[in-house]
Amino acid sequence: MEVERRQNISFWIATELLAEEGCIVETANDGVACVDMIEKADADYYKMILMDIQMPAMNGLDAAAIRNLDRKDAEFVPIIAMSANAFAEDIINCKLAGMNMHLSKLLDETK
Repeated sequence: MEVERRQNISFWIATELLAEEGCIVETANDGVACVDMIEKADADYYKMILMDIQMPAMNGLDAAAIRNLDRKDAEFVPIIAMSANAFAEDIINCKLAGMNMHLSKLLDETK
């Protein structure tokens, strides 16, 4: 339960920081829902995707396959990984999955 609580804190911090900057934040509870949201959205609707790596139903590495959707924006929308897994191998796997950047949890709003 402690890990889940810390993940929720990181989620809350990220959501609040983005909202304070004027971003409209939409969330998905798992990777399947994330891919579904992207597929149903108008082209260029999403400007950035923060992708948790450890999600139910479909993990973030698999969900990053949105890069292969048949739509022009899928190739270019920035995907930023958020994960407590911050070893070099984890960061490499995120890049190989098509993600642009890796942020380690717990997020620190001062960074």
